[in-house]
Amino acid sequence: MTVYDDLHKRLANVGQEHLLKFWFELTLDEQEQLVRDINELNLNELKDYFNRATASLSEDSIQLDDRLQPIPETKLVSISRTTDERLNEYCLEGLKQISNGRVAVLLMAGGQGTRLGFAHPKGMYDIGLQSRKTLFRIQAERILKLQEMAYESTSKRGSITWYIMTSEHTIQPTYEYFVANNYFGLKKENVILFEQGSLPCFEYDGKIILDYKHRVARAPDGNGGIYRAMKQQGILADMAKRGVMYIHAHSVDNILIKVADPVFIGYCVQENADCAAKVVEKSHPNEAVGVVAVVDGVYQVVEYSELSAKTAEMRNSDGRLTFSAGNICNHFFTTAFLHKIGSEYETKLKLHVAKKKIPFIDNSGKRITPEKPNGIKIEKFVFDVFEFARKFVAMEVPRDEEFSALKNPDSAGKDCPCTARADLHRLHKKYIELAGGILHGNECEISPFISYAGENLATLVDGKSFTSPLYLRSSRDQLNGHL
Repeated sequence: MTVYDDLHKRLANVGQEHLLKFWFELTLDEQEQLVRDINELNLNELKDYFNRATASLSEDSIQLDDRLQPIPETKLVSISRTTDERLNEYCLEGLKQISNGRVAVLLMAGGQGTRLGFAHPKGMYDIGLQSRKTLFRIQAERILKLQEMAYESTSKRGSITWYIMTSEHTIQPTYEYFVANNYFGLKKENVILFEQGSLPCFEYDGKIILDYKHRVARAPDGNGGIYRAMKQQGILADMAKRGVMYIHAHSVDNILIKVADPVFIGYCVQENADCAAKVVEKSHPNEAVGVVAVVDGVYQVVEYSELSAKTAEMRNSDGRLTFSAGNICNHFFTTAFLHKIGSEYETKLKLHVAKKKIPFIDNSGKRITPEKPNGIKIEKFVFDVFEFARKFVAMEVPRDEEFSALKNPDSAGKDCPCTARADLHRLHKKYIELAGGILHGNECEISPFISYAGENLATLVDGKSFTSPLYLRSSRDQLNGHL
């Protein structure tokens, strides 16, 4: 049986034989590429994926009001309403776990900076701080500082392993960037890159789309693809080998992220949680953000479109929104929980469908870029594992201290480099003032080598007056020509 005959038989069994329609027009190299693309597809599983995913499309959008409850107060701790003494207990617990080498960071960094007009991985983006530090560099330096803080707290030196999920298009430039920058001072064996999976794109009838005559159209499988990728690429096995027990997972594009936050980790460890989320209080009832809530007895993120206006506007006796726990892609997992997801629940994750404009090859062999949606992409979301948790908790954090997303160009005026920069400046000015300093103006940056989250600044700023722009830096900072 020829290669063509074998492929045709396999594809015909699942109604995908059209993928070979241009086979005899292809060069030998192109045929080999198409064979590779098809062999990477689990054809029977994909048929099930399509059927499961599109089943939700045929359902009317169901309002969840009658099935919905807020996070119970016993499962939610608010930073702003918790004593400093209790927060310090959590922090010490987190630092102890870091010193014992039990903490890792799981960074979701598969995206390109395309929407920012930046043709590189988003983690390499410089939002225009005085230091010219990129997102990757800032987060690496926060990890370095935290390791030092843990050592100072416990007199035991432990490392935080940094697992970075990239994508097919970002893994090589990300690797080269880290090598060129000597891993920003981290040990290279503690920085582990792996690749997000992808799924083929489908026409509405379930036919897989050809991107070129010899290539299958594919798209990343969403940040929820992280669970399958970790299992298939040996990340879960690596965690077990290193003795990692606790994971802080977050996306790369939050400039205010407290990487491996010891307060969050300590809280989750003391609560014996296997899964947790940081949330921010919704700014108003109609804010377009998903909320963490309980639906039919299990935790999940409810999209704002799934709430009626009446439910979205409900308030407690203290005036706060009843459903206020805004999701910010900032999570805690135990490795035991991740192993359970990989072995038992990954195949049960919800599948989300997005109708998209997907370039395709028409019957004449011409590549067409459609002007309106012509097919679907299937994604999984990282938060869809909440329902499988044995014990789920949440931590409400101040938005101005922990969340500023970078999604859009400055022309959007929201979640853009300009707002991210302003949010960091505002927070660092607040740190200066809380430590007894005065800053005239708003432009202020504090190196992670100086302070992880505003601590230990008094000796530098108490009773002193500064003029903006201010950059508090360490001798370890490379200035790159900027003051």
